[in-house]
Amino acid sequence: MGREHGKKIWAGSAGNAVEWFDWFVYASFAPYFAGAFFPEGNETAKLMNTAGIFAVGFFMRPVGGWLLGRVGDRKGRKTALTLTVTLMSASAVLIAAAPTYAVAGYGGAVVLLVARLLQGLSVGGEYAASATYLTEASAPRHRGFASSFQYVSMTVGQLFGLGLLLALQHTLSAGALHSWGWRVPFAVGALGAAVVFYLRRTMLETEVYEEAAGRGVAPGRQGTLRALWAHRREAFLVLALTMGGTVAYYTYTTYLTKYLANSAGLPKQTATLVSFCALAVFACLQPLAGRLSDRIGRRPLLVAFAAGSTLLTVPIMTMLRHAGSFWPALGLSLLALVVVTGYTSINACVKAELFPTGVRALGVALPYAVANALFGGTAEYVALWFKDAGVESGFFWYVAGCSAVSLVVYLTMRETRDADLSRVGAAGRDPVGRGRDRLPVS
Repeated sequence: MGREHGKKIWAGSAGNAVEWFDWFVYASFAPYFAGAFFPEGNETAKLMNTAGIFAVGFFMRPVGGWLLGRVGDRKGRKTALTLTVTLMSASAVLIAAAPTYAVAGYGGAVVLLVARLLQGLSVGGEYAASATYLTEASAPRHRGFASSFQYVSMTVGQLFGLGLLLALQHTLSAGALHSWGWRVPFAVGALGAAVVFYLRRTMLETEVYEEAAGRGVAPGRQGTLRALWAHRREAFLVLALTMGGTVAYYTYTTYLTKYLANSAGLPKQTATLVSFCALAVFACLQPLAGRLSDRIGRRPLLVAFAAGSTLLTVPIMTMLRHAGSFWPALGLSLLALVVVTGYTSINACVKAELFPTGVRALGVALPYAVANALFGGTAEYVALWFKDAGVESGFFWYVAGCSAVSLVVYLTMRETRDADLSRVGAAGRDPVGRGRDRLPVS
């Protein structure tokens, strides 16, 4: 891969690290700033209020997917990427500078709410914008490898957030963290977003989009819901193939630490270390799997993920509950994340390869954001619901069932590796040259 392609990968994926750093630190630092925005009283109520504002971000992701996906198709991938990081930077600044309840009453909570709305919009658009850009900007034989850096950067953002939390916990007192220390990560996030903004302002638009725009294809009617409706089967395919992947991803990343601490009985420090080490290895696996998909195709990896998740989720989660110590827990966590890699490493390019240029960003953004809000964003809640009901193993079967649904989709869809990204969709063709009225099937 040439130097120019390397620069595009860096510029296209760097924003993901900042986006997910900001998204992650809100949840991880919530116990420290929850009391700052609400009156004295029940600590649980404060956390619930803060969690409620956190949940608003998930509901805004489909809206962000629609709005920013439309921008990406009408104004260009570069414009959409620049706008997403601008929104995230603004949200980080708002949280870092938000007045406390003692200063402004509920005004601080309102600022927090506005910031989360902006974060939801930003993250909802970032995935599709970066997925589309990374896929279009890379050479055809390297699309899987290039797009894999989306999850590399996302994971790096989470790891950096986790590392900053551990560093502040060891360098600041609990009082300092509750008083002002919680503002540090949001200030760091705002600074990082400013750097990424500069990178994206100087990045080049993809040749695929420029060629389409030069022919008068991408602007105008493109990037609209009407245009997406013409490719509704592909949009449904994105939603269905995302279902199992996003549930499994959130289960073995964001929920894993809580599960190891609350259900497996590991000390919180040990559970955190397991998650950190597992995620570090997981990030390194993404480019390897992406390159493999460039050689053997996307479907084999997707099928391997779904089959593995369907068959192994219940035994892995059951054994994790009885892991007892660091090494068994790490080994099982890594096994689960190796399976999930079959989805995470290539899902971005698979979705982008399904659509023509004029509706590609919106086609990836909206159905993905809906699926993520319905299944990924609710994974932890569903897990805790089963646990509270006394049937925690029911969640294991839920994850396996979602993966089984996606397995059916993977087995019936056609290979997308050789899709022509320069197609404009004027003839209503899907990625394998079949009529748009037919779902790509074997």
